[in-house]
Formats: sequence, structure tokens, C-alpha cells
Amino acid sequence: MTFAGSPDRAEARLVPRAGYELDTFRVSGLPRRPGLKQARAALHDLAAPAACDRILRRRNPDVVLGGGGYVAGPMVVAAARRRIPAAITEADAHLGLANRLAAPFAKRVFLSYPLPGREPPKYEVVGRPLPANARALPRDDARAQLGLPPEGPVLLVAGARAGAKALNEFAVETFGSSGPAVLHVSGERDYEALRPLVTRPDYVLLPVLDGLGAAYGASDLALMRSGSTVWELAAAGKPAVLVPYPFATGDHQTKNARYFEAAGGAIVVPEAELGRAADVVRSLLDDPERLASMGAAMQRVARPDAAETIAEELMVLAAARG
Repeated sequence: MTFAGSPDRAEARLVPRAGYELDTFRVSGLPRRPGLKQARAALHDLAAPAACDRILRRRNPDVVLGGGGYVAGPMVVAAARRRIPAAITEADAHLGLANRLAAPFAKRVFLSYPLPGREPPKYEVVGRPLPANARALPRDDARAQLGLPPEGPVLLVAGARAGAKALNEFAVETFGSSGPAVLHVSGERDYEALRPLVTRPDYVLLPVLDGLGAAYGASDLALMRSGSTVWELAAAGKPAVLVPYPFATGDHQTKNARYFEAAGGAIVVPEAELGRAADVVRSLLDDPERLASMGAAMQRVARPDAAETIAEELMVLAAARG
């Protein structure tokens, strides 16, 4: 297995670190506003399929998987031209522009959520693959590892790696001096500004964690955004108060969150109404039976075997080619 992607994105660092080979090619998201950046991006994007074709000619793979987003599109198109079966994944409850453009060239589209009009056999709902370090650890081990009290409820607060400013500020203003024990993974950007606002030992503020498996194991309730980590919450059976990022493309975070709310495992609080999340959190932490019911609902819709399902389907596609 080899990877291909942009030399300017996270894959350029993460793939070699994981021990895999990476082929790079230039491709850019297309800015909305006309101008020099848009023109430069268009030139990269027009040249990208040819660059991908050269990679495919050298690697000669049996199947291609696109991870979604603009980086995957040119490779899927190049694979179709070479009659190499290709599949793409969609992480959110909204088929992004790049995937909508790439879908006609793909044999399979692996969806995280059911989408109207996207039906089998081409479209298959599999959930979202989970990293190994997102699997929940045993409660006692996780709390000891993170320095949290062994007894009593724990609230997990987490945004994005870069930070979720409104959520971060709300959490420390609401719970920084009193309330339930809190594990707050703030992201690196906001950590230094938040640290002076925390004044009690059972409020554990961290900039990052290497995977949230320990956080899920240690906590009783999560207060989070609703990006890809909602599938990690579901696999851990963790009830959640979800605050979607309001400016996500296609408002996909709200759509993600509403899916889990409809299943009974989450409560959605729009960012414009963030102030009422404090009462929602407190009422849930005071109701262990409801937390247990919500956690069971999350597990019912979880798809912890998404990666295995995708791998098996890719092998079928590869075998059909041969």
C-alpha cells in the first residue's frame, strides 16, 4: 500500500512517519473569489490529473481509494482513465463538492451517513474508520492516566486540534472555577490563553492528546463539535452535547449532529445558543439513567468496523479487475 497527496498538507508529515511511501503532486482547493490565488490554484488543478497518471503508471495499483476532498479528485479521475477501479469516502452527512465531481469516476462511494438519492450498490453507508488511539480505555486506567478523580462524573470538552474558540471560552468561563470534574482538550492555539482561567485541580486542561481513547474512557459526557470525532463518541458509547461549527461547508456539522440526536444519543445546541449548554450539561450529569440510555443509543448507531468493511470492498474491486 502506498499513499499519494499534496506536499503542503498533513499527509506529507504523517504518512512517512507511519512508515509508508508517499507520492506527491500539486493540487489546490479553488478559492471562491477571483484573483491571482484562484488562477494559481486552477493551474495546479488542471495539471494534477497528468501528475496522478504518472504516479499510477509507476505504481500500477490494483485499486485506488480517495479519502475525500480536493486532493483525491484528480487521482480518482486518473485511475478511471487507466481502468483502475477507484472508490471514495465521504466523512460527513453532506457530499462535498470534490466528491460530487469525483463520484461519476468511482466504482464505490463509502458514506458515513445515509444521504437521500445516494443508493446501493454504488453508494454504501459504512460509517467512518476509527484510528486505533480513539478506542476507549478502561475507565479506571484512563482517569489515573489523565489525573482525574477516580469517582464522580467527568465532562469531556474537545474541539478541533487547532482549537474551537467559542467552545473553549464557554467551558472555562462556565466550569473553570466550579462544577463537575472536566477534561478539556483545547487545541494548541487557545491553550495558553485559557490556562490562567482554570483555578481548580479537577479541571484538567490539555492542549492535545495523542488520540482521545483515554478521554472517552475517563468521561461520562462529551461537549464537542460534530466533525469526524462523533463516530469515535458513538463507538465508545459516549453521550454528547454537540455544538456544530456554524461555518462548516454545507453546514455539514449540523447535519452530522442531527443524525446522532435523532438516534437518541446526543443533544444539539447551536453555537448561537451556547449559553444554554451549561444547564443541559448539568441536567445530564445529574441523571445517570438518561446518560446510560443515550450511551446505549450511540452504540446502536456506531459502526466500529468501518475500516474493515472498506478494506473488504476494495479487495473485491481489485479482484474484479484481475
